[in-house]
Amino acid sequence: MPHARQRLGSDGEALAGAELERRGYRIIERNYRIRSGEIDIVADDGGTVVFVEVKTKTSGDFGDPVEEVTPQKQRQIVSMGEFYATYCLPPDTPCRFDVVTVDLSTFPPTIFIYQDAFRPGW
Repeated sequence: MPHARQRLGSDGEALAGAELERRGYRIIERNYRIRSGEIDIVADDGGTVVFVEVKTKTSGDFGDPVEEVTPQKQRQIVSMGEFYATYCLPPDTPCRFDVVTVDLSTFPPTIFIYQDAFRPGW
């Protein structure tokens, strides 16, 4: 099932990206990969660079997908965001970490943006 899971993830990321753009974010990167992992979306929200983790689900089971962004996953995303900020952004660029959940069990899909969902050191 890895293929179906990848398809689900890419569908969710496409919907999340479209919703972010609808709300005024400018997408800078999609699927930014480094050795330690991947940032689903890097966007600009009014001068703040936002590192976005997208979580997609297909049923009402198993709670809110935001709960899947565990402290360990948060640390990984923060580490990748710090790498990106160091090598790709001017010094002192404001940054934050958002989570976007996409629920495909509803029509139309329910998309929720958790702005500033977690911070380094939490």
